[in-house]
Amino acid sequence: MNQPSLRIALLDLYEGQANQGMRCLREIFYDWGKARNWQIVLTEYDVRQKKELPGLDHDVYVSSGGPGSPLDSEGSDWENAYFEWIGQLEQWNASPDRVAKHCFFICHSFQLACRYFEAGTVCKRNSTAFGVFPVHMLSKGLDEPIFKGLKDPFFSVDSRDYQVIAPQHEKIRARGGSILAIEKYRPHVAFERAVMAIRFTPYFMGTQFHPEADAVGMRMYLERADKKQTVIDNHGEAKWKSMTEQLMDPEKILWTYSHVMPNFLALATEEWAMASQESLNL
Repeated sequence: MNQPSLRIALLDLYEGQANQGMRCLREIFYDWGKARNWQIVLTEYDVRQKKELPGLDHDVYVSSGGPGSPLDSEGSDWENAYFEWIGQLEQWNASPDRVAKHCFFICHSFQLACRYFEAGTVCKRNSTAFGVFPVHMLSKGLDEPIFKGLKDPFFSVDSRDYQVIAPQHEKIRARGGSILAIEKYRPHVAFERAVMAIRFTPYFMGTQFHPEADAVGMRMYLERADKKQTVIDNHGEAKWKSMTEQLMDPEKILWTYSHVMPNFLALATEEWAMASQESLNL
């Protein structure tokens, strides 16, 4: 029996900066394929430095996190091309004669997608969010297939200076989407709770947090002398200690890592797999 292959496009928005996100995503894709005896054909695109963008010949799309402001890129060549690519994918999915293609937007990509879809206000936070935080599901999140198996709240790795607030519910609903989750309740601060996950359309999904964060790899990364000192200098030793401890809690990051992206891949390939099997049977 022929081994099915899955073509994944991974859009790299890290602008050449060292990161753990791309490694984590690669491992998730290949582990997921190995568990199902699928061949993963992964192609990466350097969006911000080289203005590389995928065509419509992939089966699944994932757009990574990245550094810097999601506002300062407005009008840039790479962002214009990125938004044009989203529009092309939308047009593909609008055809009833085609198998729809799913896309997942992470952190920086999520903020850009919120601007593209006019889903809410993207703005700078009062202070940097860095660490392991609870994410609270809304009613739609409880029924979201990508959150299947998660508890409410669940925990995620958060690292950002920007946020999405003031969600535009009518515009989101008009596209068949919904707000899925928001950040932790902070009664001691007078700020609106930021949006943490949105289903933009039936096929486009995004999270403000990093569902790909690998607890073991992240802990090893944070325990490097240089990274440890950077975190302590910027956030304090208590934050460093708390984050390294929570990373190894099986009920927190390990649980989120093993559910969100694998659930996305399962959902994204469900219709595609059925169509592929039908073609094999012809």
